Amino acid sequence: MVKKSQSKPAGRPLKNQRRTRISFAQVLSSANRRAHEQANRRGGNRGKKYIWAATAAAGMDDGPESAEWSRRLLRWSVATLLLPLCWVTMWTFLSRFSQATVGSEFWRTPEFWYFATGALVMIGWFWSGLFQSFFLYLYVLGHELTHAAFVVLFRGKVTEFHVSADGGYITTNKTNLIIALSPYFVPFWAVVAAAVYGAVRHFAGLSPEWDRALYALLGLTWTFHMVWTLWMIPRDQPDLKENGTYLSLVVIYLANLLVLAGLLCVARGSPLENSREFAMDWFRYAATGGDMLLRWGNSLIADFRTAAKL
Repeated sequence: MVKKSQSKPAGRPLKNQRRTRISFAQVLSSANRRAHEQANRRGGNRGKKYIWAATAAAGMDDGPESAEWSRRLLRWSVATLLLPLCWVTMWTFLSRFSQATVGSEFWRTPEFWYFATGALVMIGWFWSGLFQSFFLYLYVLGHELTHAAFVVLFRGKVTEFHVSADGGYITTNKTNLIIALSPYFVPFWAVVAAAVYGAVRHFAGLSPEWDRALYALLGLTWTFHMVWTLWMIPRDQPDLKENGTYLSLVVIYLANLLVLAGLLCVARGSPLENSREFAMDWFRYAATGGDMLLRWGNSLIADFRTAAKL
């Protein structure tokens, strides 16, 4: 069965004190609605129900209510089981970052400051609202290309691809949780910047001093990914609803933590050694957290037994 999927950065209208000016969220919403209608007209499928965001399969019949509740229970269970992994990963990342900044004075290195400069520039642009249409197009393009790349990685086929300032979508015969959520944790333009810089440095023979430009680009592009992701998630994204909002948010949070951890390991000069240290710390904190949880559980059981005897 052919599965169709589409994606859009959906948005609810935001209040604006100036009545003569349309807010960015309204432009975004109306643009995607127009793209959606155009796609229906082109395919002659006005009567069919299209579902946004690379996650929904056309032709899937609704199962019994019990089956739906079973799926919801499974998603909630998986998401809850992932929470301890999120906690341990965050604990490890914050510990490693504090050690790097305080103990090793990582905050004084050029890598840190060039990355931070790129991040601050992007944050400043985002709040200023300059060149919104251009950056909106870049975001939609990166969003859809990420969906398409993961479809190919999972041996699927993209049969239609559309991107414009009015919105975008893809049509594919395969979809899953990773394909649906990939644009929310893969900083597409940061990956592109790193690949292009690596190729230019290899063929042009650039000196290591030019690596600082890469850190600035990574700060700029990674922050672009993060600010748009944080801006889009609260705006009723069907990507998240298709696999359960709770599970989707947990997966997105954990995946972005891992991306941050990877950036920290790469930035400190010995990526492989730093990755090993991060993994060892992760297992150490996991063991510590598990021991704390076990002690708390035993104490709680003992309290219950004492109360029952009384």
